[in-house]
Amino acid sequence: MKEEKPIPETGEQPETNPSQGDEPVEAARRELPAEILEDTPASQADLESVDLTLLQAQASEYLDGWQRSRAEFSNYKKRVDKEAEDARARITAELVAHFLPVLDDLERALKDRPLQGDGARWAEGIELIYRKLVALLDAEGIETIPANGQRFDPMVHEALTLEDSEQHDEGMVIEVIQQGYRLGDRVLRPALVRVAK
Repeated sequence: MKEEKPIPETGEQPETNPSQGDEPVEAARRELPAEILEDTPASQADLESVDLTLLQAQASEYLDGWQRSRAEFSNYKKRVDKEAEDARARITAELVAHFLPVLDDLERALKDRPLQGDGARWAEGIELIYRKLVALLDAEGIETIPANGQRFDPMVHEALTLEDSEQHDEGMVIEVIQQGYRLGDRVLRPALVRVAK
């Protein structure tokens, strides 16, 4: 059995065989991939010669690149989400625009509805269909454009006639001929109106 030498208490390292001194470092280097070895110092002396400011600058550059990439990805994700929302709104607007004439017909039918007899029951059925259609439009975020008694706004109203009116100020909507609709800020159809001059 081999005797072990005690470690001196002076803080000095025990003597080692010079031929064994670099063996653990070399063994570790053999296990590393080639791309890491290119940037890895070969010995303790090489480690001491590394410029810390250069390493800090490189680390700062990597951190900056990572933060920039993260911000670019976040912006990309927001842009994709906004484009998807815009596409959904556009498709909804195009689809709903086809149903608006049907809604107009139902409103006209209910305006002159019979109040008695078989016609009254038929009118109740039509009103039920009308309410369901309005509820569907509400669920999709479709809103009517306020017009009656409002000041004429060419962005959301379309004037059919300009008429003299003693009851209304100039530029006020006298009557709505056809209701207008919008989805958010997008006008699906302007309100057709009579305007006081």
